[in-house]
Amino acid sequence: MRLRLAGTSLADVARELGVTSTTVTSVSQGARRSRRIEALIAAKLQTTPQRLWPDRYSTAQRPSPAHARRPTVT
Repeated sequence: MRLRLAGTSLADVARELGVTSTTVTSVSQGARRSRRIEALIAAKLQTTPQRLWPDRYSTAQRPSPAHARRPTVT
């Protein structure tokens, strides 16, 4: 609803990022995480991802960087 009031939609976000609208919907509903999608949705609403999804950005739940989770290939 807020995106519609801002003159855009989740489908617009999907097109702009080159991803499926299903992916954007999943991120907006919390089923998946994508900092890139969260950031664009927040930008379109002139706010921050932290304000839209405070539970995802609490310092206690901050995930480690992706490169830290990858096993070393030898």
